[in-house]
Amino acid sequence: MARLVLVDTSAALPGLLPLHGWSALMSSELVLLAGRDHPFAAHLAMADLRHETLPVDDAADAPALTRTDLLTGVGPQGRARVNRVVDAAREHGDVTYLVGPADDEAFTRALGLEAARAGLEVEMVYLTPTPRGEALLELVAVEERLRGPDGCPWDREQSHRSLARYAVEEVYELLEAIDDDDPDAIREELGDVLLQVVFHAQIAQDEGRFTIDEVARGIVDKLVRRHPHVFADARVSGADEVVTNWDRLKRDEKPRAGVFEGVPAALPALQYAAKLLGRAAEAGVRPERGDVGARLDAVAGAEDDDARTRALGLLLLDVVALAAEQGVDPESALRVAARRFRDRVESGPSRGG
Repeated sequence: MARLVLVDTSAALPGLLPLHGWSALMSSELVLLAGRDHPFAAHLAMADLRHETLPVDDAADAPALTRTDLLTGVGPQGRARVNRVVDAAREHGDVTYLVGPADDEAFTRALGLEAARAGLEVEMVYLTPTPRGEALLELVAVEERLRGPDGCPWDREQSHRSLARYAVEEVYELLEAIDDDDPDAIREELGDVLLQVVFHAQIAQDEGRFTIDEVARGIVDKLVRRHPHVFADARVSGADEVVTNWDRLKRDEKPRAGVFEGVPAALPALQYAAKLLGRAAEAGVRPERGDVGARLDAVAGAEDDDARTRALGLLLLDVVALAAEQGVDPESALRVAARRFRDRVESGPSRGG
């Protein structure tokens, strides 16, 4: 009895097949696949397996659609391909068809029904669960296409500098989604942030500087090095010791030329102040917080704008220092208070004009 084996494949990881999938390929008289851009074609060529590529847009020899075709949803082009696969199995006796990007569920269902009707022995080899992160490869491929010669003019014109503001905007949109506790918005905004990483990496690759794989490998290596309690024999008593070890390992890897080296001056003012105070505390320097009442009096009694600005700055720095003492992130605390203020105003009685 002639046999037709349908083998499921992954566009992102075309070489990933279960053992019985590869066994079917190696033992077949002929391997068929649809579309000249099928991701598995290169693997078949390297393995020197006899294979043929079927067109996906040729319906010239397709018969009229049957009632079964209408029920399964296959179109004329799909029906033509179904007939070619079944005829090949009858002729060669043992054929494997690689399901690929050009094949939808309707086509696969119609092919299975037609093969069974034709008296073929039909076997389906499903793809084993793919590793998480498969879609990341697709994102990398899409961005490479956008930056390619036939891609998007806007994408090709971008640079690290021109994209910098978008990275900041996307992070703040992510923060807002987190504040809203909206899972769908968080997922979407994480995608936008991820795009920035892939976009910048593609620009760097085009310039011959580094690749997305080097970016990923760098952070993987860093995570492994700085989690010896997970990937080595170190022991920790809890999260506080994890943070302490992380900071120590970071200092060992990147000795600082100064206390504040590596603190970005472009941080929002509250975060910048908190970082500086944190670094100073690590060096054993703690600011002396002034009396709140005296600080307020200094603001009210300032003789000019410069003096008022200095007094307000010292007051705000005291607030940041107080937040650090209490283990509170001042940026997050202020954002929460500001959002509550906004909600209170928006939900209040409307004012007549």
